[in-house]
Amino acid sequence: MMSATSTLALTHFVTLADSFDKDKVTPGVLGFIVFAVIGGAVWLLMKSMNKQMKKVNFEEEPEEGEAGTAASAAPSAAKPKTG
Repeated sequence: MMSATSTLALTHFVTLADSFDKDKVTPGVLGFIVFAVIGGAVWLLMKSMNKQMKKVNFEEEPEEGEAGTAASAAPSAAKPKTG
């Protein structure tokens, strides 16, 4: 269901579209704004993903059944860095 504001906005864009040459296609200001918003969203997602990847511990820990044999086989195993 469309509100009155969105209907008015779409009507405004349709009248702007009629004033342009039909043979010339340009993205215009709206295309730039959409592209800039998508670019900003991708940048924020990459920043968030980088922060989350730094939290991941990539060292494999032994399972419950293998804990006794792994502990006796490698008592001087290096502990992962915390921080």
